[in-house]
Amino acid sequence: GLSQYSSDPRTEWDLSAYSTREEVLEAIRNLRYKGGNTFTGLALTHVLEQNLKPEAGARLEAEKLVILLTDGKSQDDANLAAQTLKNLGIEIFAIGVKNADEAELKQVASEPLELTVYNVLDFPLLSSLVGKLTQVLCTRIKEKSNKETAGSTVKDFPVNTGPQLSPTDLKISAVTSKSMNLTWSPPLRPPRKYRVVYYPSKGGTPKEVVLDGAVSSLRLSNLTSHTEYLVSVLPVYDTVVGDGLRGITSTLPLSSPRSLRVSELSHNSIRLSWKAAQGATHYLVLCSAAPDGAED
Repeated sequence: GLSQYSSDPRTEWDLSAYSTREEVLEAIRNLRYKGGNTFTGLALTHVLEQNLKPEAGARLEAEKLVILLTDGKSQDDANLAAQTLKNLGIEIFAIGVKNADEAELKQVASEPLELTVYNVLDFPLLSSLVGKLTQVLCTRIKEKSNKETAGSTVKDFPVNTGPQLSPTDLKISAVTSKSMNLTWSPPLRPPRKYRVVYYPSKGGTPKEVVLDGAVSSLRLSNLTSHTEYLVSVLPVYDTVVGDGLRGITSTLPLSSPRSLRVSELSHNSIRLSWKAAQGATHYLVLCSAAPDGAED
C-alpha cells in the first residue's frame, strides 16, 4: 500500500489493490508527485486510521510494517503519532533524503535503529539502499513470525474503534473574520489527548493544537479572513488513535467602511467622511483624476 502526504495525506492505493510485482511497479510509474508541507504526524495517523484496516486489505495475522520516506523535518508532532503505532506492534522504518532531520528519524523509527534508520544526500542514492533494506525487512518479518509460531502472544490490533473511542457531532460556531469555536461530543472512553489540525482548503500552512483529553471545545483565533478552513479533531489514546472528526467552514470577510461622503470642495482639496469599518486600525485612501487620470 502507498500513501503520499504534504498538508493532507492521500492514499494512492490500498494493501489489497495489487497482487503482482509488475502491477505495483506500473502504479509507481504512474504516480503523481504531491508537493507541499511536511506533516508527518498527520500522515502516520492517516496510515493507522485508513491504511491498516481490514477494509483496506490489512490482515490481522500479518506483520505490520510502515516505511516512512521524507525529505524534510516534520511541521507537526511526528513522535506522538509514531509512538501510537509502535505501541500497537507496528514496526516503523524511517528513510531520510536531503534535508531530513536525522534526530527526528531516530525518534520515529522502531528499535534497533541501526536496522531501521537510513539517510542519503539525494534521491538517486536511494537505489543504494534497496538491497539492504529488502533483506532487513524480510529478516524482521521472519523473526517476528517465528516468535509467534513458537508460542508468544500475538498482540491484538484494534481495527474498528467505533463510538467507544471516537468523538461525534463536531459543531463550528461563533465564526468571525478571524476566529471560530469548535465543540464536539467526547467518546465513551475519554482519550489521553486530542490533536486538532486546521488549514486553508486552497493551500496554506496547517497548524496544530494539542488538547487534554478532558476538553471537548476549542476557539481557533488569528485566522485569515474570507477563507475556507478544513478542521480535523483526532482522539489519541495510549495504544490507538480513534476515528477523527472533520469539518469545513469559511471565515467572514473583513467589514468594510460605508456611506462615503464628499464635502468642503475647493480648487485643490476635498473632504471625505465615512462610517467606520469594525476592527479597522488604519485606512488607505486612493484618488485619481476622472475618468482615466493617473493615480496620485
